[in-house]
Amino acid sequence: MRTKKKDSFMDYIKANRKGSREAEIENHGHPVSFNRVHVSKKVYNRKRDKADAQRRLPYLFLTVCLN
Repeated sequence: MRTKKKDSFMDYIKANRKGSREAEIENHGHPVSFNRVHVSKKVYNRKRDKADAQRRLPYLFLTVCLN
């Protein structure tokens, strides 16, 4: 029986990618995605606007009640 020959170039690329990914996680604290589409902040986004309103709700509520 013959043993299968390993493709050393592919192993090199795989090891390099894994090392790069681990270094990236170490630097940033989490995996960084490079494939995400950039979303403009100027475009109307109901979901983001509602989330911002929910985050500021207690602060606005306290300022209105105290006045």
